[in-house]
Amino acid sequence: MPAPERTERDITGLLNVAGHALSNRLAAALSEVDLTPRMQCVLLHALEEERTQIQLAALADLDKTTMVSTVDELERRGLAERRQSATDRRARIIAVTEKGRLAAAEGQEIVDRVHAEALAGLPQEARAALVQALDLLAEAPRDPGPQPVRRARNR
Repeated sequence: MPAPERTERDITGLLNVAGHALSNRLAAALSEVDLTPRMQCVLLHALEEERTQIQLAALADLDKTTMVSTVDELERRGLAERRQSATDRRARIIAVTEKGRLAAAEGQEIVDRVHAEALAGLPQEARAALVQALDLLAEAPRDPGPQPVRRARNR
């Protein structure tokens, strides 16, 4: 039986393959300074302004468990610490230490280099068009799609 004819290019597959390759390159490059992409992302967003762990998790697209383990590791390394918010005593923020700020700066140089290397094989006009198209796709309203059905527990 023949496969159905595709009428559109499989952009999901293309984006997955390209994203996976770039993620691997980025992880390998950041490992040279003992950071992970998640750590870099959290440090960068925490440096931008005072943010809670929940806000940082949303910005970094991390679930709560992954966020907790990431911040635990940042604290263990002396790169960040949990502190009480200056504006809301009930809230705990993630504050980047001086050591963390220096690590984030070094990490960002690596991130920028990896991204530039990834785009280097394209003509200048294609680079700008690709980045613009990805921006548009990323900024489109997010439709989470169908949600998994939760089954009742048998007790």
